[in-house]
Amino acid sequence: MSNSAKTLLRGAGIAILGGMLALLVTGCKVGPNYKRPDAVAPQSYRGALAPELTTQTAAQPVSQTSIAEQDWLGIFTDPALQALIAEALKNNLDLKIAAQRVLEAQSAVGIVRSQQLPSVNAGGSFSALQLPQGLAPQNSDGTKNDFIRGGGFSASAAWNLDFWGYYRRQTEAARAELLQTEWAQRATRTALIQQLASSYFQLRSLDSQLEITKNTIQAREDSLRLTQSLENYGAGSRADTRQAEELLYTAKANLPELRRQIAAQENAISVLLGHAPQDVARGQKIDDQPHPAQVPTGLPSELLERRPDIRQAEATLMAANARVGVAKAQFFPQISLTSMGGSASNQLQKIFDGGNAYWYAAGSLSQPIFAGGRIRSNYKYSQAQQQEMVVQYQKAILNALKDVSNSLTAYKETQSRREEQTRAVDSAADAVRLARLRYAGGNTSYIEVLATDTNLYDAQLQLAQAQSQEANSLVQLYAALGNKR
Repeated sequence: MSNSAKTLLRGAGIAILGGMLALLVTGCKVGPNYKRPDAVAPQSYRGALAPELTTQTAAQPVSQTSIAEQDWLGIFTDPALQALIAEALKNNLDLKIAAQRVLEAQSAVGIVRSQQLPSVNAGGSFSALQLPQGLAPQNSDGTKNDFIRGGGFSASAAWNLDFWGYYRRQTEAARAELLQTEWAQRATRTALIQQLASSYFQLRSLDSQLEITKNTIQAREDSLRLTQSLENYGAGSRADTRQAEELLYTAKANLPELRRQIAAQENAISVLLGHAPQDVARGQKIDDQPHPAQVPTGLPSELLERRPDIRQAEATLMAANARVGVAKAQFFPQISLTSMGGSASNQLQKIFDGGNAYWYAAGSLSQPIFAGGRIRSNYKYSQAQQQEMVVQYQKAILNALKDVSNSLTAYKETQSRREEQTRAVDSAADAVRLARLRYAGGNTSYIEVLATDTNLYDAQLQLAQAQSQEANSLVQLYAALGNKR
């Protein structure tokens, strides 16, 4: 190795050695280390529909799995819905945006982390000059040196030593923000499944209402023909015929609105799937969707680890906590090292000679003296933000407990409503059958048929809506429990 290269390496080695010696004392980081705030969770959810699975007794052995630990395939068993969810998880644009934000945050961590490391630059130069004979210097042998050329190379390094953890706290905050975007992506995924399942159940409910309306129209057309026949034979009146026509046209008037709602629901589902509006495949009818009587939920304390919004709020708190350290480090002196070395000569063949080498190394310390209160105010600002994020984290926990309790209550009550509405439809259908028999036999007026038929149609529509509400309450419970799969 040439003398110049050795000299250059010697100078760089001195700078690096100085940096390493300084690094030996850079183990401290000012500012608070993160500690999860205390959060007291209740022993059980209000409105729980199943015994806790963590307590095994002779009467209730531990054999069930909380739906929070099940994959969505085990919750939504309709094959058509499963296919739609799988397609949405692959093509949904909001989910793709969330994934890109995770990649952005990963790159941001790399950018911030680079400040902890030294920066090194290298370069070289070459020059050539042709002089006139009259201006060319004379060599020792009497010849003219009219062509001069030379060059050199250099390297420089700079390092801001992280003695107080200023850059490490910034990296810590960036990593917490990355964690925040990852949990935001998980929240987007859960919200997508929830929205798609709810839209699908609403679509199947509208399909059921459309089928009910068509069947009602068919029955009312038969009833109209009966009243017209009775009127022709003198056993009925024109008023009965007009009332039968009113019933028929009322049902027909509902068809366009139902078809409009179905089209709008299909369009909404298509957008969730990531493609232009088109027809949506159907599976099980709304009244064939599963309705588990017991819904095991697990312990409320587990909610803190599963709910994406809680974990996202905690990641935000972690980032704010790290920024307190960043602000505190600004009170202390900043230490930096710089070094430079290289070799230069007006003769290219002598560039690597030891006599043409040079190097330089220096260190500096900068201590803030007066900044008009900016540093102190920034420190207080970061502390206030950190305390705000503590409250936001606690609020997220309470909202999560509220969501689970509301969903459990909704599932229980919508299930009861659907059961009672089913009985109401059965009674209304029998009332219509009896009223039509009585009217055909001349034992009652058509007003009784009118009333019972209207009640049946309304009861059937309400049943379809109750079935949709029950299915949606199960979807809401699945999302409220923060399924991580």
